[in-house]
Amino acid sequence: MSYTMNGFARFYIEVVKYFGWSDIANIYDANDYRSNLFGTSFQAARKAYETVMVARPRRPEDLQFAWFEAEVKRRAMTEYNFMWEKDHEVSPMNIGLYDSFILYALALNETIAAGENPRDGQRVVNRMWNRTLVGIGGPFYINPNGDRVVDFTLLDMVPGTGQFKADTGSSDTLASERQYSSKPTRVWLSRRTLRHFLRVKAEADIPSNWWRVRSEDIHVTIQMPSVMSSTRRGTVVHVRKLMVKTVPIDRALLLEIKQMREITCPNLTHFFGVCPETGKMCVLTEFCARGHLQDILQNDAMKLDWDFKLSLIQDIVEGMTYLHASSIGVHGQLTDSRCMIDGRFVLKITGFGLNCLNEAEMRNARLESDMFSPELLWMAPEHLRLYPASRQRSQAGDVYSFAVILYEMCTRAEPFTEESWYTSIGDTLERIKNCGIKPYRPILNEHEHIPELVQLANQCWEELPSDRPTFQNVRKVLRKIRMTRNNGASKNVLDVLLQRMEQYATNLEGMVEEKTQAFLEEKKRSEELLYKVLPRSVADQLRMGHSVNPEAFECVTIYFSDIVGFTTISANSTPFQVVDLLNDLYTCFDAIIENYDVYKVETIGDAYMVVSGLPERNGNEHVRQIARMSLDILHSVRQFVIRHKPDEQLTARIGLHSGPVCAGVVGRKMPRYCLFGDTVNTASRMESNGKAMTIHISESTMELLLPFGTFTIEERGIIEVKGKGRVRTFWLENESETQGN
Repeated sequence: MSYTMNGFARFYIEVVKYFGWSDIANIYDANDYRSNLFGTSFQAARKAYETVMVARPRRPEDLQFAWFEAEVKRRAMTEYNFMWEKDHEVSPMNIGLYDSFILYALALNETIAAGENPRDGQRVVNRMWNRTLVGIGGPFYINPNGDRVVDFTLLDMVPGTGQFKADTGSSDTLASERQYSSKPTRVWLSRRTLRHFLRVKAEADIPSNWWRVRSEDIHVTIQMPSVMSSTRRGTVVHVRKLMVKTVPIDRALLLEIKQMREITCPNLTHFFGVCPETGKMCVLTEFCARGHLQDILQNDAMKLDWDFKLSLIQDIVEGMTYLHASSIGVHGQLTDSRCMIDGRFVLKITGFGLNCLNEAEMRNARLESDMFSPELLWMAPEHLRLYPASRQRSQAGDVYSFAVILYEMCTRAEPFTEESWYTSIGDTLERIKNCGIKPYRPILNEHEHIPELVQLANQCWEELPSDRPTFQNVRKVLRKIRMTRNNGASKNVLDVLLQRMEQYATNLEGMVEEKTQAFLEEKKRSEELLYKVLPRSVADQLRMGHSVNPEAFECVTIYFSDIVGFTTISANSTPFQVVDLLNDLYTCFDAIIENYDVYKVETIGDAYMVVSGLPERNGNEHVRQIARMSLDILHSVRQFVIRHKPDEQLTARIGLHSGPVCAGVVGRKMPRYCLFGDTVNTASRMESNGKAMTIHISESTMELLLPFGTFTIEERGIIEVKGKGRVRTFWLENESETQGN
């Protein structure tokens, strides 16, 4: 390998620039190699590199290592989906890893065989030191200090060929004497060598696993519609779940992770790591407590003056300026939902970098379902025309997306939705892609907003990418706008922060009042719902945190009813029709019982159970309340129309019984107020032994009704009741004009 004088001169300039010899690099142009002074420097550099030698661990050449290398490549492909590049060798360093594991296994087996404790690390280590073993690459020696003596091969470059060749100084660590060649060597430092060195330096921390997060280290603490937060080692972070099961952890992804780590801009979210576990893949970034910019813009209760808006816009510009100048270079998905607001009202951009993961998500997603995604309204036209076949990114495209955010900041409206021609997202995207003489853009009026800001937005969403300004230029324009509004003064960070906090405090008062009112209304609805599930007195005790003890009641009256022939009706109806029937019937019953001092215990299928006399005792009034309610319900059943069978008459059986019961709250998750005792069973028997469209009552109920003197009761006679034997029962037929109450 050889260089022309001019070629090596250019190479020399690259070298001195990298190593900081800027005084030399600035004096000499690469073409000025004829300069005597340059020639002197050139010769000095050349001599410095002629003595360079390359040292690397000795690479075994036997069949055993060839098998080992082939097996490493095979397992890398089958178990980790990693394919070795053609002609790339497996590093000899893998020999050390393999041999170390074998050495540890041997020492552990020897420790167990000797009857010693295998958990005693010192004993295991003692068996590994000061011994010679035959490894995959040949014999190796561990000295008394636990260090492995490694074989190295010294390489130098053959002058004129550019090929590295093993020097006679290759060492054998097991030999008693080591000889190294002392002959001078000529080593040409090629461009490839320099680039390799630069790459190695840049990728120095790639092997580190600082970014790897285990799923068990992530604990969800907060969940909101737009953000999910978790805790990792005590740090609250934002977790973005990836729509892929797994992604290969290759060099390209590791380089992107390294780039993310190097981002230190206060207007870009900090990167914490990635959980690469299959089915649980997610990206951890800085958590911003105030949520998205979108949330603030769409919150009408949040008052935003122009100083506050300009401060947020400035944050976007600062973050994008930094990002475009960084190794990442472009965002590609800038929208209002990727502009986060932290606890100090500082805007931080998220969603940048890690293109390997983003592209994997795109490949895994159904692109057709993403054709009309609202996020496409921020995409530049030149990229939109290629979507979804290709997802292009460019700095000019980021500027276009920024212009759409400017429109939102000015109007607090979603992009294009205020235009007279707007019909749908799909129609809008087609109009943007198929632009005519005048491209479709949202309309901003200068007399309604800051004129300079409107002009800036118009420049940033120009149709031709080359006509759009860079963020460096946008930064200058925005600085002029802010200084003009502040009479030539530029506010410092503290002033801006105090202003933001004052603005937030003003908004907070209104928001607190609004949220308090909403809370009270929700509390009222919750209480009403609780009162429908439990008696009011019982529910109030539970709300105050008191326990509800079971209670015995000397006498109450229980009502049972069910629909005659309900099984037949259900068999001839659809499930929806059955549900509608029961809902209509019980809505009718519920409206009736509201007029009486009763409590609905439960409904099971077509069975309806009501009680009076508990939890608030009412003397003997319970029997009259249930009797009157039963007559009203019977009357309503006669007039009830089945929605899907209007010609069919609904019939019901009703049974009443009075007696003692025990009542209490059962359950914690879904507490129910339940009744227990023989009175419940007897009331159920009254219903099941009754007849259609009648009210069947027990003798005890009849005796309690007689003193009122208003009810028409007919004796049925003695019947056989399961579990009760022969009992005397009655029919409740009517109630005459009431006397008094």
